[in-house]
Amino acid sequence: MIRSALHRSRASLVALSLAATAVLAGGVWHYAYLQALDSVVARGESDLALASDRLVTQLQRFREFAVLTAEHPAIAALHDSGPRAAADAMLLHASDRIGAVSAVYVDTAGRVLATSGQASPANIPTGPYFIRAMTGALGVSHGPGPGDTARAFYFAAPGFGPDGKVRGALIVAVDIAGLEQAWRGSLPTVFFTDAGGEVFVTNRSELLYWRRLGPTEVLSPDGQARRIEVQAPGGHVVWLQRWSPYIPARALRLEADLPVIGMTGVLLMDVSPARRLAALQAAIVAAGVVFFGALLWLALERRRALAEVNAVLEDRVSARTRALEQTNVALRREVEERQEAEAALKRAQAELVQAGKLTALGKMSAGISHELNQPLMAIRSFAENGKAFLDRDRPEKAAENLGRISDMAHRMGRIIKNLRAFARAEPGPATPVNLSGVVDSALEVLQLRIEKSGVAVEWERPEARPMVMGGEVRLGQVVVNLLSNAMDAMAECDTRRIVVRVARDDAAGTVRLSVEDTGPGISEPDRIFDPFYSTKEVGAEEGMGLGLSISYGIVEGFGGRLRGENTGQGARFTMELRQAGDAT
Repeated sequence: MIRSALHRSRASLVALSLAATAVLAGGVWHYAYLQALDSVVARGESDLALASDRLVTQLQRFREFAVLTAEHPAIAALHDSGPRAAADAMLLHASDRIGAVSAVYVDTAGRVLATSGQASPANIPTGPYFIRAMTGALGVSHGPGPGDTARAFYFAAPGFGPDGKVRGALIVAVDIAGLEQAWRGSLPTVFFTDAGGEVFVTNRSELLYWRRLGPTEVLSPDGQARRIEVQAPGGHVVWLQRWSPYIPARALRLEADLPVIGMTGVLLMDVSPARRLAALQAAIVAAGVVFFGALLWLALERRRALAEVNAVLEDRVSARTRALEQTNVALRREVEERQEAEAALKRAQAELVQAGKLTALGKMSAGISHELNQPLMAIRSFAENGKAFLDRDRPEKAAENLGRISDMAHRMGRIIKNLRAFARAEPGPATPVNLSGVVDSALEVLQLRIEKSGVAVEWERPEARPMVMGGEVRLGQVVVNLLSNAMDAMAECDTRRIVVRVARDDAAGTVRLSVEDTGPGISEPDRIFDPFYSTKEVGAEEGMGLGLSISYGIVEGFGGRLRGENTGQGARFTMELRQAGDAT
């Protein structure tokens, strides 16, 4: 019974996990589909604008031809009993050059006064283009073409007499099929409908004369009504249809009004690629979830099986090894004693680290206190001189001595500030720090020791301030430690020179500070950063071997690197830190 219940519980968990995966995959598919639709919309709007501009531009030249030719002298002469032959020849020549089906000039009654020779439009007096032209405006219309032309666009430009009244109209017929030949099949499905919703211009001839009856219904040329299913994902309009093989079964519908020609441009763009892309992304997410879910399931099953085996073994062991309980208690006591010993060892190590820090601070503070004696004695001397000058009524000399006293006090304040900053703990995250300022402060702290040891320090200070991520005090401790170690290493050398350089690596986004000496080099580079490793004599005052280990931990804590290497003429320690931007 228990095993059966466990099997049912696991089956329910698997079903629930699969259902959650399906819901997640569905959500990913929907989001990816909407994102892909946005790209399809952008491309479709560009294609629709291109097709619309192309059609309007092609018709524009016929419109301008009608307007300009209506005022031609040969046309105007017809109203003064001029020869018709000249007007006919002019219209024939002009219509042949521009590619019009026919060009006809009629009077206000619709009678033909001149023609290009081709077939004339039928029912001119009742044509909407003619009626509008008689009002003095440009007439634009479409319909069956003259002669063998199936579809034509008409432009009727009014002709005005000397009194400013309309006395005729030049009618130009344009073959729409000829315009379509230039761009048929070059774009997604595009068609242009009139005010009644009938397709009159298209790059797919099979869509001609289809008429839209409503939001979800169209009428075919043979009079059959067809249904359209309309969806609106993300605010876009998508048509689903199965009645025409010439347009996509699932198409994004975009439209644009063209008031210049009185039509509406419509583009139908296949959304199958967007759906496939969304399905691919959803499949990848689902596969990833199923894969990691399977791994988790296997891990849990393995853990459960191990737990069952462990429970059986524990029962057997507890039943057969009760006599070993005392031994187990003794072992626990031994483990506790070892843990206490390990904790004591860690505390001792921490105390040694702290002792190393305090020793370094004691050495530096002793040197700094000696350094402060000189400015103090100078201040006393300048103060006595200033008093003497005041007694002698020489205030300018007294002011000069007071200025020197101020300079000496400023120098003492800077030294004390650097010592206090070096001794202060600095917790907290890394912040932008001027690395050149850190080196300057470290050199100032060690100035007395540098002078006493006879070491020549070459500080190649960059012009721009290299800003790095770190802590000013902790980086100062690292630089002081590197400089101190270099001076210790060169104590017995004839040539004692330290070169400090700063280099930027913009490609890696880092700044490198190198401290290079002319000492004997590093005997064991692989152990140089180990705690308590030292090359100094046993029992030496500064030979605890913790300085580089502490420095290594500080630099690593800032996300940087500290490494040491031999140069053949000494040792070089390089500190690499992350850039934080430069300021000049």
